Amino acid sequence: MRRDFAIAAAALAALLLLRAAVDAPGIHDIAMRTAIFSVFALSLNLLVGTAGLVSFGHATFFASGAYVFGLFMQAPWVTPDSAWAIPAALALAVAASAALAAVIGAICIRARAIYFSFLTLAFQMVLYSAILAAVPITGGDQGLMGGFPKPVFLGVDLSDGAHMYTACAALAAGCALALRQITESPFGYALRAIRDNPERAAALGMPVARHRWLAFVIAGAFASVAGALQALLDIGAFPEWAFWAKSAEPLFMILLGGMQTFLGPVAGAALFELLNAWVTAHTRYYGLVLGGAVLLFALGVRRGLADQLWRWFRQWRDARA
Repeated sequence: MRRDFAIAAAALAALLLLRAAVDAPGIHDIAMRTAIFSVFALSLNLLVGTAGLVSFGHATFFASGAYVFGLFMQAPWVTPDSAWAIPAALALAVAASAALAAVIGAICIRARAIYFSFLTLAFQMVLYSAILAAVPITGGDQGLMGGFPKPVFLGVDLSDGAHMYTACAALAAGCALALRQITESPFGYALRAIRDNPERAAALGMPVARHRWLAFVIAGAFASVAGALQALLDIGAFPEWAFWAKSAEPLFMILLGGMQTFLGPVAGAALFELLNAWVTAHTRYYGLVLGGAVLLFALGVRRGLADQLWRWFRQWRDARA
């Protein structure tokens, strides 16, 4: 645990030093989005890499967190002086998304393999359709319009770019640390046992369905934190965040970075954002370049970047021993 705390503190310090050393708003924006999507990808990897459940609809909880957060911040009782508003909105977004994940997970975990994946996708498209239909509440295909205030909380003014950057980095590091403790807990090892052989795990007395359901709820709650941060960064929420293509992004990040190493999704999020920035600046063929990168890792390297680096390190360590 001390080592994990030290790594999280070092990562946070590195992000803060990056902002201090590089005076480029574009780089700051990439770093903030990388921090946000790292939480999104890590939450999905709790299902994919640890529990062995491939979800095609994980953006359901990213979007629900964003919309609940944004709608709360647009409520008439929230003013620029409401210092309690942002933490209350974040807590409500997490609670609402966890409750939604509890309901969806109770249904989806009854299905096996590909049927689980498509059930999660079906629920996501239901949410997407509901967002488009509830125009008076969600703004329909225009998203939440008009923005919302960013009240000062404990001296932190999130309308200031430096404070917003620090908040994103700190929350991302905290979420990563929490997910690390979950995956390294007895619950996390039970999920690995269920992933590898659910029949043997059940024979040993493990409550397989309950563990999978809990993993689904935890992953949904952390995905909502990423969605709320994205809504806070963009001062709004948009229906595209609930579309099926949004769920493909964290899957791509996991494929790029690796699912067997805990920091693999973080590396994948950084690669994804850097590729996104480079491709959009130099060519229109975003899908072609991203698809080629994913194919390179899936068919050429056959593992993510972090997984491959860890494999090389172990080989070097064993050779020295």
